[in-house]
Amino acid sequence: MSSKSKRPGVGIGVYIIKDSKLLMGERIGAHQANMFAAPGGHLEFGETWEECAEREVMEETGIKITNARFLGVTNDVMLDDDRHYITIAIAADYARGGVNQR
Repeated sequence: MSSKSKRPGVGIGVYIIKDSKLLMGERIGAHQANMFAAPGGHLEFGETWEECAEREVMEETGIKITNARFLGVTNDVMLDDDRHYITIAIAADYARGGVNQR
């Protein structure tokens, strides 16, 4: 496939705030393994940014979030990895769940 026929993917990164602390996790897998990042994933067809944030955080952490809101956007061209993503950053507040199940 030529680079002109490729399209960027759309990702969501969710910055969860609880007790003035920010949740970060260590990435597992091929892309940026062993690096720390906010939970998130791919935007699905027909999904709002907030719905994607809620779904991805629940899938990855078991945490329920509230008050999801737009934080920023980045244009991430990673030529060495042959990847290009538009990443939408979402801020959200911790509601319940996760390791402590509160």
